[in-house]
Amino acid sequence: MTRTEQSPTAADSGASATQVFRANQHHHAGDDASPARVSALVKALLDSVHETIRTHEVTYSEFQAAKQWLIEVGEGGEWPLFLDVFVEHEVEEVAAASQQGSKGSILGPYYIPEAVKLPAVTSLPMRADEQGTPLVFAGQILDTEGASVAGAELDIWHADHEGYYSGFAPHLPEGNLRGVVVADDDGRFEISTIEPAPYQIPTDGPTGQLIQAAGWHPWRPAHLHLIVRAPGYRSITTQLYFAGGNWLDNDVAQATKPELVLAPQPQSDGAVRQEYDFVLEPISQ
Repeated sequence: MTRTEQSPTAADSGASATQVFRANQHHHAGDDASPARVSALVKALLDSVHETIRTHEVTYSEFQAAKQWLIEVGEGGEWPLFLDVFVEHEVEEVAAASQQGSKGSILGPYYIPEAVKLPAVTSLPMRADEQGTPLVFAGQILDTEGASVAGAELDIWHADHEGYYSGFAPHLPEGNLRGVVVADDDGRFEISTIEPAPYQIPTDGPTGQLIQAAGWHPWRPAHLHLIVRAPGYRSITTQLYFAGGNWLDNDVAQATKPELVLAPQPQSDGAVRQEYDFVLEPISQ
């Protein structure tokens, strides 16, 4: 991260992530949970907290520090950031156990819905002087029987070559390196973009304070974000990483999987190319 004078603050990123999350919630997902389910989950969570307090003999000063930290996370709008980095990967693993099709991963806090629609062969919106190694990402979207899924959508977004996301960094144009690519009648797509860089989650807020206090690092490996969807199929939310990249084996969000690691091949024009197919699971009627 070299352009520190343009780095988004934790408060800026947290506020943006919270705003996007709220705007994208069309209903309360837990409203259909029964009282028994709510009771079981909350009791299990509190039991775990109580056990931690007993096992580690948590002091009153530590308890008060934790309370203050929780307040600061809320006031700084960092709950989407904290939960997406440290909790979401376990929720995704539980969901994946009963699913077929391509491997998924976490959504993360930097998704912005309703990106520009693009044709099957396309370039992502980018600055005229966009830096980074050109990347061609191509493939096909199939169902679990091997048939192509015509007109499937790939909602794709990623950081730039310095690790910044549009919508969360003030120096980037709106919609930079974001788009919804509509596959052709054979489910095929070809997307020209650039290789993203690793990035560190914002460290000047309470989440960063926790990371520093625990002696952890704040880095995520370089990756592409995708949501692959089509009517009648379960959507896949995933991240695709790059072989040999920094932090691949030590992701702060613990979201990497071997099946999600790419190995783009160099091309004669200086770009790299990666073929990758997605398999969508039909929704049971």
